[in-house]
Amino acid sequence: MASMSVGEHYGRVKGITLVEALVDRGRFLFTTAEAQTEGKRLGLSPGTILVTLSDLAKAGWILRLRRGLYATTGSLPGGIEVPAFAIATALVTPSAISHWSALGYHHLTDQIPRTVTAMTTRRVVLPTMRRGGRTGARHTWTVGTTTVEYVTVNPRRFFGIEEIWLDDRFKTSITDRERTVLELFVSPRHFGGLGEALGILEEHLASLDIERLVRYGVAIGIASVAKRLGFSLERLGVDAARLAPLRAVPAAGVLILDPTRPTTGRRVASWSLVDNLTPV
Repeated sequence: MASMSVGEHYGRVKGITLVEALVDRGRFLFTTAEAQTEGKRLGLSPGTILVTLSDLAKAGWILRLRRGLYATTGSLPGGIEVPAFAIATALVTPSAISHWSALGYHHLTDQIPRTVTAMTTRRVVLPTMRRGGRTGARHTWTVGTTTVEYVTVNPRRFFGIEEIWLDDRFKTSITDRERTVLELFVSPRHFGGLGEALGILEEHLASLDIERLVRYGVAIGIASVAKRLGFSLERLGVDAARLAPLRAVPAAGVLILDPTRPTTGRRVASWSLVDNLTPV
């Protein structure tokens, strides 16, 4: 192995010192500005800090998430690997872990997806979009070993978000249990159809806050979601009085229970639905 030059050794020492200082302040995710502030305390010039960050990233000692944002790795003393959920919500703000990832976190499914899904109110232009690709393909953002898919939602529908601690160092935003379940009815295509929603609802009904779920079903402001949810809850024996707010949501015309399936089926007038899931 070739010996390290004096300059390389000095650069490594500077890099280790800078990262250790950031870690001591709990900055496992940090911006260039935060590195500049810490570097200034250490007597490093702004130019030196930028070069040091670039060298650390090239060596794999820190991870460059996007321009101006970095994460520690386990390669330097005191550094640790930042959890995938924390990386996902740091890459794009505001955002919250959602869909399959939230289902898994809340123990509402046994499926553990490799891709982290997060909802955001922003229109995110991902690297895969810039490179082109199949029309209609789901685009993802891969940083290190973390791959994230972002689903853009209307700001009015970005609710039901809670903050959770992933461990004693990291916290992140995630859709709560009821908002996570509601999304099954909002975007059944994302989950392969409404069958997934019905199965999860039946299995975990006792652990859900039905009043909150109903309230969310009204607040989302989509008639088809309110009717799908109300019909499904009624089928599982939830009292009609508790479902009255969903029934009261006005609907224009007859809606389809499962938009991923053929539209023929039994008409359910009380919910303005065509039940295209139950065999006729």
